[in-house]
Amino acid sequence: MLFSNNWCDEECEQKRLMAGPTDFQRHLADRVYTSQLIGKVPDLVMHGGGNTSCKTVTQNLFGEKIEVLCVKGSGWDLGTIEAAGLPAVKLEPLLKLRQLSKLSDEDMINLQRANLLDSSSPNPSVETLLHAFLPYSFIDHTHSTPFLVLANLPDPMAAMREIFGEAFAIVPYVMPGFELAKMAAKVHDKTPQIEGLLLAKHGHFTWGDTAKESYDRVIDHTNKVEEWLAQYRSNRSLQVKKPKAHEQQDFLLKLRGALVSCSGTAKSRVIFNVIQNEDTLRFFCRDDVSLHAKAGVATPDHVIRTKAHPLLLEFDCVNKSRQDLIKLVSSYAADYKIYFQRNAASSVTPKKMLSPLPKLIWAKGIGLVGVGATAKEARVITDLAQQNIKVMADGADAGGFHPVQERDLFDLEYWSLEQTKLGKSKPPAMQGQIVIVTGGAGVIGSAIASEFHAAGAEIMLIDKNLEQLEQVRLHIDPAISILQADLTQPDAPTHIIEAVTKTFGGVDILISNAGSAQESCIIDMDQKLLRDSFEINFFAHFSLAQKVFKAFRKQSINGQILFNVSKQAVNPGQNFGAYGLPKSALFFLVRQMALECGGDGVRVNGVNADRIKSGLLNDTVIAERSKARGVDEATYLAGNLLKKEVQAHHVAKAFLALATSDRTTGHVMTVDGGNIEASLR
Repeated sequence: MLFSNNWCDEECEQKRLMAGPTDFQRHLADRVYTSQLIGKVPDLVMHGGGNTSCKTVTQNLFGEKIEVLCVKGSGWDLGTIEAAGLPAVKLEPLLKLRQLSKLSDEDMINLQRANLLDSSSPNPSVETLLHAFLPYSFIDHTHSTPFLVLANLPDPMAAMREIFGEAFAIVPYVMPGFELAKMAAKVHDKTPQIEGLLLAKHGHFTWGDTAKESYDRVIDHTNKVEEWLAQYRSNRSLQVKKPKAHEQQDFLLKLRGALVSCSGTAKSRVIFNVIQNEDTLRFFCRDDVSLHAKAGVATPDHVIRTKAHPLLLEFDCVNKSRQDLIKLVSSYAADYKIYFQRNAASSVTPKKMLSPLPKLIWAKGIGLVGVGATAKEARVITDLAQQNIKVMADGADAGGFHPVQERDLFDLEYWSLEQTKLGKSKPPAMQGQIVIVTGGAGVIGSAIASEFHAAGAEIMLIDKNLEQLEQVRLHIDPAISILQADLTQPDAPTHIIEAVTKTFGGVDILISNAGSAQESCIIDMDQKLLRDSFEINFFAHFSLAQKVFKAFRKQSINGQILFNVSKQAVNPGQNFGAYGLPKSALFFLVRQMALECGGDGVRVNGVNADRIKSGLLNDTVIAERSKARGVDEATYLAGNLLKKEVQAHHVAKAFLALATSDRTTGHVMTVDGGNIEASLR
């Protein structure tokens, strides 16, 4: 499929008007605009890949004109970049570096930072010097899928000549940084008439006198390569095999458990992102898929995210036991350790080994499985993996896929600039934990979700009210997952486990919070009212807890179930028997499940809250109860020993405290400001 040129004169002019009147501001506006155009197309660049720049003139504090290079900064994504993401660096000191014969990465970064106009700016790209050394006003560097195919062919020079004639030159593979910048500049200077560079095993550089000219070339060059590749692309029919849904679910649970077990600590949880599209499943049916699994990556910087190779699992993987999967993961880890030792032994500086466990799994019939500490990381891995298998497939059809060799991959994976980051940040307390929260659209449920999300957990928010769920998601984080479900329906637990496993790969914590309050005098109570109350306030909790526990067993990495009980379970209120009876049963369920699930390492606890302004205790009920007691509403809500209102976020903190108390089970924590009648001891 060809790439669209999305330049729009009106849009660009609007960017310029918003930026300001100076040439510097207008040049930067143009650079931001075309950077975003490029960055919004995943097959051009993705997840921080690629970089752009412009050379322009600005004034320093003394009013003196100075030439600067505005280049993409570390941590910025081209798709969402703004002017702040293109820090201005004094150009002259950068150009002087070309006189040197060698320069360490650390000295390069230090000099670039020392010449920033704004010291608070992000680090300029590691490819800043390449942008500086090429004598053009606007420069674009992409890792587009077609160019990666071209860059990894066995004879990229021949293909490049066929496509571009003399308009391109090729730069042999060199690791990004000073050496690549010098080599690329040297190649360019020998052929100054060219309009682009193919960086072998790496990507594409082009340029122009204006942002539009450079952007036009990005699209034009990439389309020419795409058209050339199309003639070789295979259209052969391949039989796609796919296991049944329940087999896939069981496999993912066992696989997640195997990975956590091999990490050496149950606290090192992982999150999956599973891609199961037709292209992926067809790729796994190719005869050469096992060769591709050992080949490497489409562009070397992917190795930092995905490692050099995936763990390849055959079509029978769904039938393997958890122990079988542990053996396969352990074998991968053993091979990785040998790879590390082999290459670290010849490294100039000492290296600290990264986790030897796979970051990417090719599971035939299942799909691509990204393995991350967070859902975001897992999604990044599978995005890059999809690009890699496209490059591999097209490359094989067009002549061969020949990426950089092991030593070059190791050098990038264990780059000194990456090694210095290790151990510098402590992960959030709940990172890697997958949490189901029922009643997620309510006041307490949304507060719980917000608290756990802030602590780093991945959230699956459940409620029957989809509209309110959407509102809660937007309030917390548009990226969290939601699922509409009526918990009183028999198939709801099955759907919930299917959804959370498909989304994240498993589950670690169930926070069973859904409920509703029914009022009736116990003597006159209609049995249907009581039965309905038991359905939502007891059986819905019980059924889902059963299903979640069975998922815990398949993972075999412990787990937690937390119930929102109620003070009504131990301190009944007038006319609240229909609510209190099932809550009393739920209170007992906490103890019974704690007794029977502890042997599997599963902790079961609960929270008893009182007088929380929410959907159950709404403004109408508060008004009625405060009036009946002859006090104002604020006094009623603060009717406890501490004389302070208890709010939903206090309840949420109690759930988080229980979740992080790894030696506590069978406990019900009161959150009521002090209520002797409801105290448990």
